[in-house]
Amino acid sequence: MSYPNADISFPGLFGDWRFTLPPKLLDIGNGIYWYGVLIAAGLLIALWFCMKRAPRYGLTEDDVIDTVLWAIPFAIVGARVYYVLFYLDQFRLADGSIDWAETYRIWDGGLAIYGGILAAFLTAWLVCRKKQLSLWALADCCVAGIFIGQAIGRWGNFFNREAFGGMTELPWRMRLWISGTYYIDVHPTFLYESLWNVAGLLLLCLAVDKVRRFDGENTCFYFLWYGIGRFWIEGLRTDSLYLFHVTLFGERVRVSQALSLVMIVLTAVILLKNRSADPARMFVNRRLAGQATVLPDRSEERPIEDGPAEDAAGGESSAEGAAEPADGGDNG
Repeated sequence: MSYPNADISFPGLFGDWRFTLPPKLLDIGNGIYWYGVLIAAGLLIALWFCMKRAPRYGLTEDDVIDTVLWAIPFAIVGARVYYVLFYLDQFRLADGSIDWAETYRIWDGGLAIYGGILAAFLTAWLVCRKKQLSLWALADCCVAGIFIGQAIGRWGNFFNREAFGGMTELPWRMRLWISGTYYIDVHPTFLYESLWNVAGLLLLCLAVDKVRRFDGENTCFYFLWYGIGRFWIEGLRTDSLYLFHVTLFGERVRVSQALSLVMIVLTAVILLKNRSADPARMFVNRRLAGQATVLPDRSEERPIEDGPAEDAAGGESSAEGAAEPADGGDNG
């Protein structure tokens, strides 16, 4: 649910001050939304950040750019397919058939981050096979960018007045003015997730990455950290995607919580199993070792001495000296 025309205030933090900017930055065609601008800004900053860090993982800036250029369009498609699949009833006509024209109207909202990440990973796997790169080394480089993109992009939900949580009276509550006299105070879950991603980025860059022991460790940390945050934040939201009609303990199962739980368990097991991994096996170290083996070994080269030149000047070279015994043998 969203209230695109509602004023926003934070009475516990800023008193009566209200935020009134509309979701659309420019009313051109289908509109240029703040959401799209923020996602684009987050993507560009994330790309720049990952390109600068690429050599740490045995990659080049071109490796990162090539992957991103392929992954972005497929990620958008994946995010939309994921959303439509789990919100399929919203795209049905009165006779029960699918209104296919509505399924691609992404400008009306409806992109799921998990679908985008899954599609991006599949695309990156294909690119890595083509370029003979390590998928997990590339992923370790790029998950920092995902943290950045999500931290910035979540503010698009703020501009759209969507993806908020249930009612609350906490001091940092967000107030949506449905009308001039009616309002609701809710959890600003967009803010929770944005801050959670910022914290994850700092932990990744300042701690996890500095002691990385195997390709995929940063990636596991991302899914573990994001999974924990998304699990509890999703429980606060009022617009969750549900796993069809599956129930557990009398409650419908939220797709994001189920997937988050799977990610938490899986990545925790992988991290524990590889806690004593040998860093020498990482892609960056193997690539550096491979480059070292193809360099010429000049450690035993000696400078040219004056002796041979003097011999040649004296009319006798070492080659001539070596030829004399052979001539003598033939003559004898």
